[in-house]
Formats: sequence, structure tokens, C-alpha cells
Amino acid sequence: MPAPDLETIVSLAKRRGFVFPSAEIYGGFANAYDYGPLGVELKRNIREAWWRSMVQERDDVVGLDAALITNPLVWVGSGHVANFTDPLVDCKRCQRRFRADHLEEGAYGEVPRDSNGNPLCPYDGGELTEPRQFNMMFRTQVGPVADEANMAYLPPETAQGIFVNFVNVQQAMRRKLPFGIAQTRVSFRNEITPGRFIFRTLEFEQMEMEYFCMPPRDRDNPTEYLALHRQWVEERLRWYIEVIGIAPERLRLRDHDRDELSHYSAATTDIEYLFPWGWGELEGIAARTDFDLSSHAKLSGQPLTYFDEETGQHVVPWVIEPAAGLTRTLAVVLLDAYSEEPDEKGEKRVVLKFKPRLAPIKVAVLPLSKNDALRPTARRVYDMLRPLWMTQYDETQSIGRRYRRQDEIGTPCCVTIDFQTVGEDGQPGDDCVTIRDRDTQEQVRVPISGLVAALEERVPRC
Repeated sequence: MPAPDLETIVSLAKRRGFVFPSAEIYGGFANAYDYGPLGVELKRNIREAWWRSMVQERDDVVGLDAALITNPLVWVGSGHVANFTDPLVDCKRCQRRFRADHLEEGAYGEVPRDSNGNPLCPYDGGELTEPRQFNMMFRTQVGPVADEANMAYLPPETAQGIFVNFVNVQQAMRRKLPFGIAQTRVSFRNEITPGRFIFRTLEFEQMEMEYFCMPPRDRDNPTEYLALHRQWVEERLRWYIEVIGIAPERLRLRDHDRDELSHYSAATTDIEYLFPWGWGELEGIAARTDFDLSSHAKLSGQPLTYFDEETGQHVVPWVIEPAAGLTRTLAVVLLDAYSEEPDEKGEKRVVLKFKPRLAPIKVAVLPLSKNDALRPTARRVYDMLRPLWMTQYDETQSIGRRYRRQDEIGTPCCVTIDFQTVGEDGQPGDDCVTIRDRDTQEQVRVPISGLVAALEERVPRC
């Protein structure tokens, strides 16, 4: 079973070094978090799993790493300066601010209402102001003078760096349609609604790919284009189930209604996860048509087209965009991997049942005790495994407690060195160690000389 509530995961994440409140010694900072030693590894493993599936294992997708701070006209051309807004309301009594749509969607639970049915402040029942639009982009200054001429934006999404580099990538890599450009990087949004842990934060990492294809013959009835969009929806759902290991019964597809669609979108489908508070978006797959390339070409005066050798014409490609949140995926992985079950003695143990490839620590080396006779062999095993897997060495407290610690951080395999390994009372040891499986708790004894091969059958190398 997944975590019973969000507080359980928040507590475990902090206690075991996955996620910390940012600047906690100063009282923290709303919607901002720091990723600890295990969180960094889990993020890296999810990112690499996405990159492997999206780029390395495909022959039609290449990568990009565009600048975070770029010409502010990029955000004019994309429509973000004019349209990247949300409705903001203020409580006239306590001065708190809220997104009006989040009040209606239940982000604050059941909110009080006045006699006309209008929502009131969820904290003190105060009257709210009329909604007004605010732009969610962070503004910054480039250079020593803080004026409008030196104003720039922190990126609110990953896609635009791909669009403005379309011609560069297509020509440099000699790509023919259809092909994709993938990118992972940090985005920034001026969120004012409480984020439910790392579900919604001020800065977050995205994993996005823009898949460029030939424009449809009939713009008003783009059948083949919508079929391609559906193929990507199914592929992305498969990735969450088979690669990331999310239980399929806690995932669903939700097609956007016509009145939800962006003005440029021919179709959008969200992959949603059943969070403790209800269904929420995990990834969106949007059919963005040719809006972005056409908009940037119009503003910049530079053609962003593809030369179709069959027709001898320059065309503006249409685009399918699978856009996933890395940090939101990390939250889902923590929630879904959480399990409480009995240990060898029938007592409750907490286990994070990560897919082995995602686990922050792949192997733990545990001498049976802190006895000096065990340490040299244990360190030798540790030094042997460390170049091959993210490995942790732990000799503090009882072996049972150490098993519990490794279960709680999701380590797939523990390797135990005991007195049978090194020998005692003048008798030689067998130079064998015990591998303990996280999920089954089964133990098997293997020679140290065959340990790497035995672990490779259980855990992929880093």
C-alpha cells in the first residue's frame, strides 16, 4: 500500500535525508525545499531513467541544454508575458493571498461561502477581493542597472529553449521529420498556493520533449496528428508503470475538455496519480500544433521551418509535447513505494519498494558488529562495490536495526560480513558473505569472489 497520508512521507523524507525544508534554521521559506543526500540520488536516477527511455533508447530524439536566462523577447513570442497569468484574490481581513481557481478546486479544503455562494477566506472567513490577474513569471535584472532595459525572466517552463533552437538542432544533426528534442532543467513559477510538500513549488525540475512532425493535410481534421498524440500518451503511461514502477490502479488518463484547452492546443491529456488528497496531474501530453514555431518566427523575423524534399516546400512542423515534472515524479515515487509490513520477527517494518534502478543506495555493506576482526574484510568488500554501485557502509547499532534503516531508504540488497566470513577461535573463515533481499527478506550466502556477479543479477549497475 502507498503512504497513508502526506505527513508520513514528509516525516520520512526529512528523517532519512531525502527532502528538507529550505532554510529551516531561519523558519523556512514557503514552497521551497532542499534535496538531501538520498533525494539527490533519487532525482538523478529518475532523470536518467527518463533520459534513457526518451533519448538513449530511441533513434529519433536528441538532447539540448538551453540557457536559463535568455533574451526576454523569447517570453514575448511564446505568449508568457501577456498570458501566463492566474486569478489572484486577497483576504480583506488577514491580507492572505490565494489563487481563486485553487479555492474553487479544493486546494484549501471546504471553504466557507457568503450568502451569495462566493468563497470566503479559508483561514478566518474574511471577505475576498475581486479576482485580478498576476503574471507567474519571476523577473530579474541583467547587469548593474536595475531598469526595464535590463529586465529578464527566469524560465517558467522548459519548452521555449527547444523551439528557438529548432533550426539549429535540425540542421546540425541532419534530422528528418518526425524527430524530437528533449531537455531537463529547472523552471520557476511564482506560486502563491500552498504546495502540498514538493507537489507545487517555486522552483522545480522539468523533463520535457518536443516531438516535431509534418503538419496535417487537413488542419481542421488532423486525424494522423491526433493519432500520434495518442501514441505518445500511451508510451508515457507505460513508462510510469513499467520503468518507474507506479501501480497502474493509481494512475489514470484525463483528456482535457474543449473549454480547458489552451487556444493553440488540438488536444491535451494528463497522466494523473491518486495522491492522498485525490487525483492530481503527474504529466501533461499536449498537441501544441505549430503555435510556438510560428509565433517565434513572426516576432523574430527568422523562419523556423523544415524543408520537405518530397514536395520541395518549407513547412512549419507541428508538435507533440510530453512534459513531466521531475520533482513531482519524485514525490509520487516516494508515496507509491511506501509500504508497512512485518519483518522476520513479525514486527512492523517500513519499506520503500523502489525499482532497483531508482533506489538511491543500491547496496549496503554491513559488518555483523563493530568487532575489529570484521572491519578489514567489510571495508575490502565496500571498496570493491563502491565503484560499481552507490554503496553505503554502516556498522552502528544491531544488525536488525541496520536492516530496518536500509529498508526504510529502499536499499535493494544488504551484504553482511560475519564471523563465518573471517573465521574465529583460530579457525579460518569461508570468505563468503550474506546477501539479504529487501522485499523478500531472503538471505543467500555467496563467496566474495562471486559477489559482484551475484549482485548484478539483482541490481543494475549505476
